[in-house]
Amino acid sequence: MQADVHNPSVTRVSTYFVILVAVFVVCLVVANIIAVKLVTVFGLTVPAAVIIFPISYIFGDVLTEVYGYRRARQVIWLGFLCNLMAVIAIYIGQVLPAAPFWHGQAAYEQILGYTPRLLLASFIAYVAGEFANSFVLAKMKIATRGRWLWTRTIGSTLVGEGLDSLIFISVAFAGTIPNSGLLSAIVTQWLFKTAYEVIATPLTYAVVTFLKRREGLDVYDYSTRFNPLLIRDNAG
Repeated sequence: MQADVHNPSVTRVSTYFVILVAVFVVCLVVANIIAVKLVTVFGLTVPAAVIIFPISYIFGDVLTEVYGYRRARQVIWLGFLCNLMAVIAIYIGQVLPAAPFWHGQAAYEQILGYTPRLLLASFIAYVAGEFANSFVLAKMKIATRGRWLWTRTIGSTLVGEGLDSLIFISVAFAGTIPNSGLLSAIVTQWLFKTAYEVIATPLTYAVVTFLKRREGLDVYDYSTRFNPLLIRDNAG
C-alpha cells in the first residue's frame, strides 16, 4: 500500500483512469442538458439530472480514493471546462440563423437555452460541491487509515451534495420562490442524491477494490496541498 501521494507511479495515466474521467465528464455534460425537465420520483419532484449527476460524485469518490486528491482536482477542472465548452457550443447553435425549412428554433431555445443566473448557479455549485467532496474524502481516508470506505464515501457525499444543492437552489431561485420552497427543494435534492450514493456503495466498493488491485495504487494525501486553484502541484 502506498503511504503518500508523491510516488512516481501516480503520474502515469492508465486506460482505467481515462475511462473514469470520460464517464465523469459525460455525466456532468448530460446532467446539464437534461436538468431542464422536472420529473416525479417516489413522489418527489426533482430535475431529471438526478438520474445521472450523482454518478459524478461516485466517480469523484473513486478518483480521490484510488488516485488521490491531486488527480481528482485536475479532473474536476477538466469537467468544468468541458461543461463550459458544451454551453458555448449550444449557445452558438442557438444564435446561428436557422435554415428556412427548419421550424425547431423555439423548441431548441426552450430545452437547450440557458439563463445567465442558472449557469452561474450551476457552475458555482459544481466547483464547490465537487471540491468539498474530494477534500472530505481525502482527509477522512487519512483519519481512518484507509478503513471503513463507506464512511468516507457517504460522509463526503453528505458534505459535497449538500453544498451543491444549497448553492444551486439558493443562487438559481432565491427571490423567485418562497423561502420555505427553497428549503424544501434543497433538502429534497440533498437527501435524494445522498440516498443514491448509499445505494451505490456496494458498486463503489467493487470498483475501488478492482482499481487498487489492477493499478497497484492506494494513494494517501499526506503531503498534498489542497488549494483547489493549484492545477499543477509540483511539490513532489
